[in-house]
Amino acid sequence: MNWTQDEIKFLKTLTNPDKIQDYLDSIDYNPNPECRSPRWVIRKRSAHCFEGALFASAVMQFNGNKPLLVDMKAFNDDDHVIAVFKENGHWGAIAKSNFTSLRFREPVYRSIRELIMSYFDFFFNIAGDKSLRSYSVPLDLTKYNSRNWTTTDEDLEFIGDHLERIRHFPIVNKTMIKNLSKASDIMLKAGLMGSNAEGLFKPV
Repeated sequence: MNWTQDEIKFLKTLTNPDKIQDYLDSIDYNPNPECRSPRWVIRKRSAHCFEGALFASAVMQFNGNKPLLVDMKAFNDDDHVIAVFKENGHWGAIAKSNFTSLRFREPVYRSIRELIMSYFDFFFNIAGDKSLRSYSVPLDLTKYNSRNWTTTDEDLEFIGDHLERIRHFPIVNKTMIKNLSKASDIMLKAGLMGSNAEGLFKPV
């Protein structure tokens, strides 16, 4: 996929999902409304959640696995995108987020829905409102290999547009939403630890 020799040397150090997550945790959060390729993530050492998920997927593909994204839609909050992977029949996730609670998940979940539900109580806006509403089917990024999505200088918002359009499954109904409690002050403080204030969604 047109990686340079230096990039290949670096990618060879990210041999498993945990190491990919460690790298994403080590770089800055990108607050800008852009969507750059995994190559740019390496060069800039920054990413927002979509760029982070693309980067993780690119490394998974480099390591011989399918590059899969799942979109998580929210109300009065930013949506979230994660890279999902499967080990021994169970799903896990790698993610970049401005919230500490919306990142890595071990591959112990029997279905995508079960994986997504592990995020529910930790998916809240800065007002403490639990905001997760639905999730998508996994999107296989190999369909974009002809556009060199891993290394291109092109903005990758076209992938985001596709994620918006594919099938999403609701996870809460109106009654559940009405009865939701707010995240506690302790959870809110923990979730925002180390966050980039410039990149935080401002709820209405």
